[in-house]
Amino acid sequence: MKKPITHQIYETIFKLLEKNPDGLRWTELVSQIEKRHPSFHPKTINGCVWKLLERYPERVYKPEKGLFKLKKSK
Repeated sequence: MKKPITHQIYETIFKLLEKNPDGLRWTELVSQIEKRHPSFHPKTINGCVWKLLERYPERVYKPEKGLFKLKKSK
């Protein structure tokens, strides 16, 4: 069974943040997801990034505006 698109986007976000312990800016995160999943609608990707902190406050934080990092990289 195929995973929902939003689930795939969040998996990609966490993989990207794992590879970038210094964090990624909003635009970098969105463009990297779009490169990996060109068939996904850009608004769906934006929505997932927008809700990232709300959905995963235990895993992600923003040390400054527009920068996302994994909490374990603190």
